[in-house]
Amino acid sequence: MVKRKRLEVPARLAGLEQQFAAWRKTRAKGERIPERLWKAAAKLAVEFGLSRTAKLLKVDYYHLKKRLDRYGVSSNRNPAFMEIPPVAFPSSGECVIEFDDGAGASMRVHLKGADLPDVLALGRSFWNAE
Repeated sequence: MVKRKRLEVPARLAGLEQQFAAWRKTRAKGERIPERLWKAAAKLAVEFGLSRTAKLLKVDYYHLKKRLDRYGVSSNRNPAFMEIPPVAFPSSGECVIEFDDGAGASMRVHLKGADLPDVLALGRSFWNAE
């Protein structure tokens, strides 16, 4: 099992977390989150990830995702990797694939020869490990 370290919270995200906490202390029962906080959360979700931002701010993931769409902010960052079909691997060559979750956990796979493991299944098990 992969042991994950808790990342330090970036200053801007921590600042917004404090703003949400302050608002929660003073809000009236049933009062909705102000648009200014949603907008700030949407901007930071693009930079720090939707799930991480929603968890830290204690807001619903899907509500935050809808706000991204509403404000025209794209949650799709440029991918940090490119999928290479197995046909592209030479049968006698070598390949190194590295997985990194951004939270300190990483895995490196060194492939040799023609027998390729199910890299997609390996990646899924890495990303879903808790």
